[in-house]
Amino acid sequence: MSNTSVSRRQFIKASAVTAGAFFIVPSHVVSGLGYMAPSDKLNIAGIGIGSKGSVNLKNMESENIVALCDIDWQYAKHCFDAFPGARRYKDFRKMLDEMGRSIDAVVIATPDHTHAVCALAAMQLNRHVYVQKPLTHSVYESRVLLEASRKYKVVTQMGNEGHSADSVSEVCELIWSGAIGEVTHVDAWTDRPIWPQGLTRPEQGMWLPEHIDWDLFIGPAAMRPYHRAYHPWDWRGWWDFGTGALGDMACHVLDVVFSAMKLGHPSAVEASSSALNSESAPVASTIRYEFPERPKEGKLNMPAVSVTWYDGGLLPPRPDSLPDGVELGEGQNGVLFHGSKGLLLCGSYGSKWRLLPDDKFANLPKPAARLRRVGMSHEMDFVRACKESPESRVLPLSNFEYAGPLNEMVVMGNLAVRLKSLNRKLQWDGVNMRITNLAASDEIKLSNGIPKQQPRTLSLNAIQAAGEYIRHTYREGWSLNV
Repeated sequence: MSNTSVSRRQFIKASAVTAGAFFIVPSHVVSGLGYMAPSDKLNIAGIGIGSKGSVNLKNMESENIVALCDIDWQYAKHCFDAFPGARRYKDFRKMLDEMGRSIDAVVIATPDHTHAVCALAAMQLNRHVYVQKPLTHSVYESRVLLEASRKYKVVTQMGNEGHSADSVSEVCELIWSGAIGEVTHVDAWTDRPIWPQGLTRPEQGMWLPEHIDWDLFIGPAAMRPYHRAYHPWDWRGWWDFGTGALGDMACHVLDVVFSAMKLGHPSAVEASSSALNSESAPVASTIRYEFPERPKEGKLNMPAVSVTWYDGGLLPPRPDSLPDGVELGEGQNGVLFHGSKGLLLCGSYGSKWRLLPDDKFANLPKPAARLRRVGMSHEMDFVRACKESPESRVLPLSNFEYAGPLNEMVVMGNLAVRLKSLNRKLQWDGVNMRITNLAASDEIKLSNGIPKQQPRTLSLNAIQAAGEYIRHTYREGWSLNV
């Protein structure tokens, strides 16, 4: 069936004749005009539906959920039960081969290391994509998805759902009004991880349950035996599959920082952490990013700014102007903007913002609204954009033009963590995705993270290791080509 071979009248007639037979055409074909009426429904597929993907699909249940894909049908059973009419798959490639022409949009919530391959495959079929945070596992993958979104001109959205909250706009407008003056430093933190990190690789694998397709879970990563330590959910702490506490939470917590400070590529980054090995992200880390001066925002100067990230329960110094007994941020997550005229304290996405000291800002007028308020869920704003004509489309707020650079900043912080034994501030060329102050003689040293295996300490060429962390070598049979 071609994209233009079925008219609305033919579709209705065929539906009546087939009387219950499985017959799906893409919504843009039903509309027949290159866009949809808001009352029409998208045909949506989900890839990775055992956890967050099922939540996203639930928030899109007003549309047609036509296909569901997961490597573990037992873990995904609750989502299959919620959408009994959807066709079921384990391999997303087979799903796209068989149903690609009848799908309008794809929701992707697989482990981090397979976000890019799933999203690119869907975009290459000109399908809109909603991809959970972090957008990708590596800096290079993030750049590829940004370039693909430009090439294929599809609607995109990263699943940092709070970015559509009014509080993000409110904090941006407050800062741009000059209320706290010029900001030269920002602290941000999370209590994550709440899953195991700092782990060594299991000495032996486990018997593979029949309901799991382990080869598909591994995807582009290097093959290793199945173990419950990786799936379900605990994959986040393993370098091959996840991006640790930073990757999981910084797209939430640093989102308001990236927006309000109008950040792009950092110029330098350095890190410290608890014990580190080659297999798993550390239990706790601190990462300091440096950004150059940016163009003025109205009359407000945007000078060079540093951003310090804390995870694993680490916190920045408590400001003197915060009253005793008052929690720093939201406790679990928080952001503190240091301005020349005062402080702005908030949670993720600018929630529960507060200007300090309290008495100085008690009668501050509310700044004029300048940014679009979404007025609906993050997921449904994506749906709205998918239905609009390309000529008049208003993109969702976390489309890849925004989410790609945000994600690059986030995941490159893990470079600093993994290269911390170099004992230096890493100079970053964001345009060319490379660290500029590494020498051929530089080596990084870390535990190999594999019990009872010698040597316990690995010495790796720093340039080669950094290159692999920035752009992964995929397992044979997997590739990422726009």
